[in-house]
Amino acid sequence: MPKLDSILLASTNPEALGAWYAEALQADEDSAADQYRMLSFGGFYLIIDRRDDIAAANPDPARVILNFDVADARQVAERLDGMGVNWVSPIEDRGGSLFATATDPDGNYVQIVQLSEEDRAAMAQQ
Repeated sequence: MPKLDSILLASTNPEALGAWYAEALQADEDSAADQYRMLSFGGFYLIIDRRDDIAAANPDPARVILNFDVADARQVAERLDGMGVNWVSPIEDRGGSLFATATDPDGNYVQIVQLSEEDRAAMAQQ
């Protein structure tokens, strides 16, 4: 059975984009493989590659949203605020679960999610 274990983000400035993700979401692994920057978040890899045939800013950022499951959404939001992030949607409580959407330096949407224990239990039963 196939297993999704990574996503590749192309950037005109992969050094800055990789550094942003490593700091903003505290990658548990940050390495290089050839021209790729490899960031691991709980075993899922965000691979960043340089491309010169793309725009510097994503023209359609809502097409793909990177969701990060976090233990403390308010703490992550404070760190992102300190980095000067632009919020698409600030932290919102949705029935006990917290959601917020920001943009990374290339304009991609990044969502932080802190699910409530009730929502986690309900998802586990499905």
